[in-house]
Amino acid sequence: MDTGERLTEAAPEGFAQRVRSAIAWRYGGQVAAQLITWSSTILVVRLLDPADYGLFAMSQVVVTALAFLNGYGFAGALIQADEIGEREIGQAFGLLILTNSLLAIAQFLMAPLAADYFNQPQLTPILRVQILLFLVVPFIALPDALLARQISFRFQALASMSGAVTGAATALSMAWLGHGVWALVIAPILAFGARAFVLVLAARLRTMPRFAFGGAGRMIGFGGAMIACQFFWIIQSQSDILIAGRGFEVHDLGLYSEALFLALIVTGRFLPPINEVAFPAYSELHKAGRSLAPYFERVLRSVALVTAPIYVGLALTAPEAILTLFGEKWAGMAPIARGLALAMPFFALQIVCSPATNAMGQPRIYVMTSASGAAIFVACFAIGAAFGPMGLVHAWWVAAPSLLLVTLALTMPRVGLRAGQLLAAVAPAAVACGIMALAVLAVETVLPAWPAWARLLVLVPSGAAAYCAAIWFGWREVVRDSWAMIRNRAPVP
Repeated sequence: MDTGERLTEAAPEGFAQRVRSAIAWRYGGQVAAQLITWSSTILVVRLLDPADYGLFAMSQVVVTALAFLNGYGFAGALIQADEIGEREIGQAFGLLILTNSLLAIAQFLMAPLAADYFNQPQLTPILRVQILLFLVVPFIALPDALLARQISFRFQALASMSGAVTGAATALSMAWLGHGVWALVIAPILAFGARAFVLVLAARLRTMPRFAFGGAGRMIGFGGAMIACQFFWIIQSQSDILIAGRGFEVHDLGLYSEALFLALIVTGRFLPPINEVAFPAYSELHKAGRSLAPYFERVLRSVALVTAPIYVGLALTAPEAILTLFGEKWAGMAPIARGLALAMPFFALQIVCSPATNAMGQPRIYVMTSASGAAIFVACFAIGAAFGPMGLVHAWWVAAPSLLLVTLALTMPRVGLRAGQLLAAVAPAAVACGIMALAVLAVETVLPAWPAWARLLVLVPSGAAAYCAAIWFGWREVVRDSWAMIRNRAPVP
C-alpha cells in the first residue's frame, strides 16, 4: 500500500484538508514575514558592523538561557490534552505570567554579572531593556496554543506578518539613524508586542489568569518536561557563544554568529512551522488510535527534499552569496557559512522528530534526545573553540550527524518507522543534491572572473535546474505524490 493511501486511511474525517490549510496559512505567513524581515536585515547588516552583532550575540546568550524557563510547555499542554475548560486555560495563563515575571526580575539582577563575564559594560543596559521580551510571552504563548489546538493557523500567519513589519521598520530606521546595536535590541521587543496584540484579538482571550494550581498536575508535568528539554536545548544552542565569547575577538564572534544565523534561517524560521502544525496533527491522529508512521515518513521526506538543496547550494555559492548580500566587509564570513551549511541537513531532520513522540504522550523521548544534544554539542564546541571560528564549524560536522543518529534511534521504534523506509524517504534528496553539486562545480570551472552577483545569477539557476531534473527523472512518483496531496487527490500509483 502506498504511503499516501495509508495516511488517507489513517486520518480522521477532514483531517488532511485541515492540515493542508494549516500548513498553507502557516507557511504563507512565514514566507511573507521572512521576505519582509530579510529585506530589512540585508540593509541593516550593511549599515551595522560585525562588532554590533557580536555584542548582540553575547546578550542573546543570557536571554536565551533564561527563556528555556518561559513556560511555553504549559500552553503546549493545552494542545495535547483531550479536553480543556476555563479553569485549565486560566491556570496556564497564571503559570505563564508568574514564570515570566520571575524571569524578568532575574535577568534585571543578572545583567551586571553578564557584563563582567564578557567584559562588555554596555551589556548591562541592553539586558535590562530586554526583560520586556519575557513580559510579552504570556500574551503570545496562550492564544497561540488555543488557536493551534484547532489546527487553525490563519491568525498566527497574520500575527507573524504584523510582527515582521513592525520589527523590520524599527530595525531599519534605528540602524539608519546610527543607533548601532540598539537597532537589534529594540526591534524584537516591538515585533513581539505587535504579534501578541494580533493573537490576543484573534483568540478572543477573555479568561483571567488563575494562580490556584490545584488539579493542574498533568499540565505542570507536561510543561516541566518541555522546560527540561528547553534547558538542554539552551545548553546545546548557546554553548558555542558562551565558550568562544571570552576567547574570540568581538569581530570574529560577530562573523561566526552571523554566519550561524544565516545557516539557521531554514531550520530556525521554516521548520518550526512544520512542528507547530505537526504537533496538533499528530496528537489528533494518536487520539484516534491511528499510526503516525506514514505522516512522519512524509514529513522527513519533505524536509529532506526542501532543506538539503538549499544548504548544499549555500555551501557551493557561499563566497558569491556573502559578497552580494552583505558586502566586502563581511567576506570573512564566507568559509564559516560554507562549512556550517554542510551540517545543517542533518540538524534539520533532527529538529522535526520531537512532535511525534510528544503527541504520543512520551515527552521523555524528547528529554533524552535534548540531553544527548547538550552533551554532544558542548563537548564538540569545547574542543573546537580552541581552533577559532572554523574549529566551531568542524564541531558542527561531528555534533549534528551524531545527534540525528541518537534521535532517530529513540524515535523510530515508537513511531513505527523502519530503517528501510527512512532511507527510501531521504534517498531522492541525497542523490539529487550530489548531481546538483557536480553540475554547479562544472559550471563554476568555466565561468570567467565576473562580479560576485553575476556569478551567483548563473550558479543558482544551474544548480536548481540540475536538482529539479534529477528529482523529476529519478523519482517522478515523489513529485506526483506531492502534487496529489496539494490537489486533495489519492496519490498516483
